[in-house]
Amino acid sequence: MKYTLSEETGVGKSYDSKLMMRLLRYVKPYRHLFALTVVLVMLITATQLARPYMIKVAIDDHINGLHIPMITSQAGEFSIGNEVLTRDKRLRELSSVNEIPLDLQIQLAQVRQIVVYEDAHFLIDGMIANPSSPSKVTIREDGGYIFEGQPGRELLAEEMQQFRNYDIQALTKIALLFLGIIVTGFAMGYLQFYLLQYIGQRVVFDIREQAFTHLQKMSISYFDNNPVGRLVTRITNDTENLNELYTSVLVNLFKDLLMIFGIMGVLLYMDYRLALVAFATVPLMLFITFFYRLKARAVFREIRIQLAKINSNIQESLSGIKVIQAFALQKRKYEEFYQINTAHFKANFQDLILFALFRPSMDFVYALTLALLVWYGGSSVVQGTIQFGVLYAFIHYTEQFFRPIRDLAEKYNVMQSAMVSSERVFQLLDEPEQIPDSTTALVHEQPIAGRIEFKDVCFSYNQKDYVLKNISFTVNPGETVAIVGSTGSGKTTILHLLARFYEASRGSITIDDIDIKELPKAHLRSLLGIVQQDVFLFTGDIQSNIHLNHPDITNEKVREISRYVNADAFIQQLPRGYEEPVTERGSTLSTGQRQLLAFARTLAHEPKILLLDEATANIDSYTEELIQDALPKISHGRTTIIVAHRLSTIQKADRILVIHKGRLVEEGTHEELLGKKNFYYTLYKLQYH
Repeated sequence: MKYTLSEETGVGKSYDSKLMMRLLRYVKPYRHLFALTVVLVMLITATQLARPYMIKVAIDDHINGLHIPMITSQAGEFSIGNEVLTRDKRLRELSSVNEIPLDLQIQLAQVRQIVVYEDAHFLIDGMIANPSSPSKVTIREDGGYIFEGQPGRELLAEEMQQFRNYDIQALTKIALLFLGIIVTGFAMGYLQFYLLQYIGQRVVFDIREQAFTHLQKMSISYFDNNPVGRLVTRITNDTENLNELYTSVLVNLFKDLLMIFGIMGVLLYMDYRLALVAFATVPLMLFITFFYRLKARAVFREIRIQLAKINSNIQESLSGIKVIQAFALQKRKYEEFYQINTAHFKANFQDLILFALFRPSMDFVYALTLALLVWYGGSSVVQGTIQFGVLYAFIHYTEQFFRPIRDLAEKYNVMQSAMVSSERVFQLLDEPEQIPDSTTALVHEQPIAGRIEFKDVCFSYNQKDYVLKNISFTVNPGETVAIVGSTGSGKTTILHLLARFYEASRGSITIDDIDIKELPKAHLRSLLGIVQQDVFLFTGDIQSNIHLNHPDITNEKVREISRYVNADAFIQQLPRGYEEPVTERGSTLSTGQRQLLAFARTLAHEPKILLLDEATANIDSYTEELIQDALPKISHGRTTIIVAHRLSTIQKADRILVIHKGRLVEEGTHEELLGKKNFYYTLYKLQYH
């Protein structure tokens, strides 16, 4: 069996700037909240970037900060003997006082440093390359020490305690600040997540409401060409995909990019040489990402095609379940579904394989980057050219750098799915209203008498084959006119044109000499009461299906009208009477009962013109008698047009119009038409003989 997939197979671009700009326009009513979300994202990113750097500071400046060179100054951090000392991190990576650049404006005599020798701490004048393990130590005759040419003296215990207390206090402050940043980041993260979800849900609410409102304005021909299942998917699944875009991709993608570039900036600031080593794997990472994107697009397209086939197959099978069971087609339908389901499984398995390759590939690049950092950074730490805290921060930042890239596969699928869904939703919203209200349409305040006139009306569903051809007739106020003819002759189409469910291809239709195109559709249809062959009942109860939540129709009026159309008797027999629950489409009620409710519903809204479309076609004889008894009462004082196949129901009509192959071929009363012995006579003979 072949499936027409049309747009279901179209995947379009993985990113479309025009669609994205249109999607962003829906954020405009919430732009202040969205701007706040962006600011929060920037602040959250700043807190995440700050944490590794704070640990780096704690390690290098305080845990391993004892050997940082110091300079003498008037005000400083430590008071040793007659000197006031301050740590100067600018001197940390210099190997000796001979390397002090002139631009630092530090005199050699100002420099001091703590070195360790035989588990004792010494304060030397100047600085050396390896203070934790000096290479050359000389003990003078007076008991003094010289470390690589720099004189020094042993520090007393209370002097060393100054340095320890200073570092402990600094570490305590860093720990408290670190905790504060974590708590602040958590609070901002909660607020950002809440705002994103709120904005996403509000945008989806607005789009869904706009789509539903737009659908209600569309003509019946639009629904003839678009399956209900597809339209439901547009308003439910596709709009929900857009919610994923707003909440999981847009802001988070900005956050990821901000994090990536922020990390790159911090790495270059801390040590450009080590940063270049970390960036050495970026080309490999970009290649893998590009390869995944290329392959994922094709796989995603195949998944959408196979999913569309599954939906079409299931919809067809469930709609035709009676035929399938009647002709024992279960095995054949199962085989069809099995083939489609297998193809969908294989497509999803390809996506699984692709994802299974992408994630480990990124883990490999991450591990390779760590290996390079450990190799180069570790060697530099041993040589003293890089501090250990810097290496730690690089490793931590590298993990943060690869985290959003690992999630790229999921974000890409969400982005592509959202682009497809947005294109479909916008196709629905861009569909023009085929029968719009005229710009000059006005509600006429004068009471409608109900005179209907068709003048040379022609109509075609496909602009080629005309269903109605030059139909002209008049129905006077209060007159009951029946329309009969063979199946497919265009009887029901006449009623649809009068209600403007479709627009006449040519000719004009007037009510009280007012062209129906000059009446707003809502006002026009409020004048009409339509009872169709297939009665649709809404989920609710009997009472609500009669008044349809109209504020002017009271419960007492519902009961009065139900008695008037002979529906009250069966309603009273129901367990809960007028409050009896009605399931989907009224499946628990018989065809005749649903038809009586349709008459009650129509009469409750007090139409000026009554249109009955095969209202007694599929009901039993008893219900038909009830309807025949109610018809004169219902149509009294109203212009009534009855489309009927059973000629027994229209013999008392004031006039009968006979339609044959889209043309009005006869007109008259029942007796007059029988006397002509033409089309109507033939129809009558076929039904009664």
